[in-house]
Amino acid sequence: MERRDKINYYLDLAEIVSQRTTCLRRRYGAVIVKNDEVISTGYVGAPRGRQNCTDLGYCIRQELGIPRGERYELCRSVHAEANAIISASRDKMIDSTLYLTGVEVADGSYVSNSCCCSMCKRMVINAGIKEVIIRDDKDNYRIIPVSDWIENDESLEGKKGY
Repeated sequence: MERRDKINYYLDLAEIVSQRTTCLRRRYGAVIVKNDEVISTGYVGAPRGRQNCTDLGYCIRQELGIPRGERYELCRSVHAEANAIISASRDKMIDSTLYLTGVEVADGSYVSNSCCCSMCKRMVINAGIKEVIIRDDKDNYRIIPVSDWIENDESLEGKKGY
């Protein structure tokens, strides 16, 4: 048996975490790791105590035809990255890595060109996370230095989506 490389191992963990997602559109899972130790995990879901989309049986953003990456204030859920950050102390997140996996609920494929939304980017920056590794398919991924998000601030351009 061939041993799984470490990056895909953590991305596999993020994918397992995503199975707890309550979003009807996409399953996202996030794992924050520092010095080969899992600091925290997070998945997409409504705030504690509130009904989530799987309970309600509908997604308001989907019903309104809102494209991916836009109008997140209408979403019932807290994103996976945000939930992972909320569950960790900042001193442990400084210079850590966030692993992110997204899967389309409709067909089980990986989310194409997946990335953190602008709100999650701001949280990742403030958390002190050094890099984000995003799964593109079962074996391939992108490594994004968080410093790129600081230097290339899309919010100055009014850019929508991702």
